[in-house]
Amino acid sequence: MWDPAVYRRFGSERSRPFFDLVARIDATAPRAVVDLGCGPGELTRTLAERWPQAQVTGIDSAPEMIEKAAAGAGPVAFHLGDIATWQPGPDTDVLVTNAALQWVPGHQEMLSRWATGLPSGAWLAMQVPGNFDAPSHRLLRATAARYGAAHVLREAPVDHPVDYAARLTEAGATVDAWETTYLHLLPTDGADHPVLRWIEGTALRPVRAALDDDTWTAFRADLAGRIAEAYPARGHLVAFPFRRIFVVARTAS
Repeated sequence: MWDPAVYRRFGSERSRPFFDLVARIDATAPRAVVDLGCGPGELTRTLAERWPQAQVTGIDSAPEMIEKAAAGAGPVAFHLGDIATWQPGPDTDVLVTNAALQWVPGHQEMLSRWATGLPSGAWLAMQVPGNFDAPSHRLLRATAARYGAAHVLREAPVDHPVDYAARLTEAGATVDAWETTYLHLLPTDGADHPVLRWIEGTALRPVRAALDDDTWTAFRADLAGRIAEAYPARGHLVAFPFRRIFVVARTAS
């Protein structure tokens, strides 16, 4: 179960990759713009501000997220839907998916399908976290294994930028792919370690769902101690490097 309030912790840090991604889309007058994995919808609304003449739609599989998104104002339609079964329409000129595909097994084949199913000259922009080998995620997997929850986590759910670029190039698209490591300086202004608070909104969700309340409490305390050792505070800040993978592709005209 997604919690929009927890997910929106560190909102400015989480939103920066979205804006860096969308800045590389050169569409001028798209007919329809779709945001797959739109979450609570704030970022989707910025797409409507950039392309006010377009029909902008946000789609997410979490009812909690769609309920939050639909409650906001603005000319954007939000729908509950499954990314894995979504198909582009004949007027989908821009497709954006930000920090969502890592949750979808087999998303690589979906990218190929979208690249050939989108209209000619359409834009496909994706961003996924690439930090699954970071201390935060290695500690998460190791601790989950101690509590019998390793099966709900995947070690490497995303590909290298080279592999995404090759796949989309083979589908006939022109590709711009890159990676960036952001250094987030997180304030130690809460009761919990900031890196723990960060991953609690995303990577920890499957583990929380797999454990009962008592086991979750013990697991969380165990992981918190390990996280604090791996990411020590310096003054009132914790340095949290976060690698992300970006691909912007344009289908053949």
